[in-house]
Amino acid sequence: MRVLLVEDDPGVREALELGLSLEGHEVRAVDRPEEALGLLSWAEVVILDVLLPRGDGFSLLRAIRERSEVPVLMLTALDGVEWRVKGLREGADDYLVKPYSLQELLARLEALVRRARRREEVLAYKDLRLYPRRMEAFRGERRLALSPKAFLLLKAFLEAPEEVLSKEALMRKVWGEEVEPATLEVHLSALRKALGEPSPIQTVRGYGYRLFLPEG
Repeated sequence: MRVLLVEDDPGVREALELGLSLEGHEVRAVDRPEEALGLLSWAEVVILDVLLPRGDGFSLLRAIRERSEVPVLMLTALDGVEWRVKGLREGADDYLVKPYSLQELLARLEALVRRARRREEVLAYKDLRLYPRRMEAFRGERRLALSPKAFLLLKAFLEAPEEVLSKEALMRKVWGEEVEPATLEVHLSALRKALGEPSPIQTVRGYGYRLFLPEG
């Protein structure tokens, strides 16, 4: 799992980071809301403390929900039904009160990630797979290293496989407006390089481009 930990107590943060890492999970530990928001596309699950030094966890939770559907487990010393109800109503997926067992925390995180993966959208064509929420793409078992624009280009192709897409259509999907043709060409070239051979992106002269791989 890729766990984003948002916790203001250095001792708790370090202990949790170590415990989760020893269990084989990737952990990014931060204490500032702006850092957390910048890591949402990386995270598979978020552990969020209610009490933060710059704002409160509920405000950050609302900001997360405006941007992402990533599962959020709230971890806090604030007990009582009213706090759990508030957290769940604000968009949390689970709520765990300190003190807690690391094993229980792990079990809850694993359950949240399992449910998220079951409902997660995936765009696929032949050996290509793209996960919009996770901002991940694969060719076969190889994870693709894509820039944000290359990722959006691949997403546009996977939303309409084997259909010819004009340059103007691709520009609108990726940039929201028409840009210089050279800009599109640069990002298409980077996408083709990342995808490798055989190239699934064909140039249809006079019309645009399409995602196509022949059988066999």
